[in-house]
Amino acid sequence: MIFRLSQKLNAKIKAGTLPALPVDENPLVDWSAHLFLADRTQYILLSNTKSLYSTVLLGKGITNDTQFIERALSSIREAMENDEQGAAYERFIAPASATVQFAKALNRSVTGSMNDMIKHAAYWLAKGDVSPFEIGSRLKEIPMSALMHDGAPYGFPRDVFKALVENVGSKRLEK
Repeated sequence: MIFRLSQKLNAKIKAGTLPALPVDENPLVDWSAHLFLADRTQYILLSNTKSLYSTVLLGKGITNDTQFIERALSSIREAMENDEQGAAYERFIAPASATVQFAKALNRSVTGSMNDMIKHAAYWLAKGDVSPFEIGSRLKEIPMSALMHDGAPYGFPRDVFKALVENVGSKRLEK
């Protein structure tokens, strides 16, 4: 499993020098993470690198890589279960979480898309009436031009992630 950390998040959890890694052959286990502030509170945006399927978690209390991994996996599992993808988490992500690698951000497209989502998340969090979990659900419904899907000029992270799950599942059945 790969977690691609922003420089800010890497400085917070002290994961060391980050290598540049290609996208994992299983796109479900490749996630990008960025630390951001909203109303003087730290949050972490965690997005599947390929689909931008995202979740938001509190950054408070995360001071090392082990804590980050535990909270990130828990947040991913909770988000997937909420979207009726719990079986996919257990089948594809949980086994891969036994070996975690940290890496640099993949490219500017992913970083730019995540920065756009952070603007939305910070706005909703500043309003104060929405939980980080709910923010993640809202972010999955934002159309993203980086996710051209089914011939449309944009795609929705939830739909693209669902298609990834189906694609990875069908490839595993072929083997």
